[in-house]
Amino acid sequence: MVRVSVDEIKQNLSVYLPRVEGGETVVIMKNGKPFAEFKPIASTSNLPRPFGLCKGEFMVPDGFDDPLPENIIQEFEGQ
Repeated sequence: MVRVSVDEIKQNLSVYLPRVEGGETVVIMKNGKPFAEFKPIASTSNLPRPFGLCKGEFMVPDGFDDPLPENIIQEFEGQ
């Protein structure tokens, strides 16, 4: 973790961006106290999930696609 002043981050943002991209956290100090954190966000993969990822972990019941009973529909509609 790196600690820098507000002025330092303003003047040298291009120096700190690659460090954050590399996984480092930069703490921005204001008047000698931590003010903000500049850190990488959790990466999200653009790859599709593999087909059959949870195969065998659950079973879809036979009546899964059957229409809902009228009382449940009324509850969803607030009646």
